[in-house]
This record gives sequence, structure tokens and C-alpha cells, in this order.
Amino acid sequence: MDGLPIAEAAKTTGWSARMLRYVEQLGLVEPDRSPGGHRVYGPEQLQRLRTLRQLLTEHDLDLKDVGLALRLRREPEVRAAVEGWLEEVPTRPEHVPAPDWLRWEQEKHQSLMESR
Repeated sequence: MDGLPIAEAAKTTGWSARMLRYVEQLGLVEPDRSPGGHRVYGPEQLQRLRTLRQLLTEHDLDLKDVGLALRLRREPEVRAAVEGWLEEVPTRPEHVPAPDWLRWEQEKHQSLMESR
């Protein structure tokens, strides 16, 4: 085997085995697999884990932030939806009179929460 099993990789990197699985789940660092299906961390994965930790520390990010950045890169429709939401300016629907807009938004929220 040309790499470290997850327990040794955790000891080497300072990430817990659970966090290494989470990092993998987010798609940030994907270890190779042994013939038996166990995770194997080679020098490439160890370097990515080290530079990931530096990235998080230097920019005050958490793993979810980087995971979202990866998802935005891989899923153009999600990126477009987020960009659209960020650019969107709230405007009152034409069919809703101004005095009723607050109540209309409250009802929309209520409907949205009930549909969960």
C-alpha cells in the first residue's frame, strides 16, 4: 500500500478520522481506495489537507464555505441561481397593492414553512 490508512492520516494531519470523512463527503479531498475498499491517503491527499487547513485559517473559512465554493464551480445551475438571488432587488408584485405587500409576504412565508 502506497499511502496511509485513515487513522494514520488523521494522526499525521491533525484532522480527526470523522473530519476526514466529512472532507471527503464534501468532495474536497478524495482518498484512494485499497483493494479492500479502505481509504488510503497518499502524498497528494496529505498536501491537499495541509493546504486546505491553511486556506481555512488564512481566510477565516469553514469547510462548508469551501464545499459550497466547490459546488458552485461544479454545478452551473446552482451558481446561476445564487448569482441571480444576489443580484435581485426586492420588488412588490404588480398584482399586490402596496398596503397589502407586508401581509402578502407573511402569507408566502407561512405557505413556504408549511410545505417543508
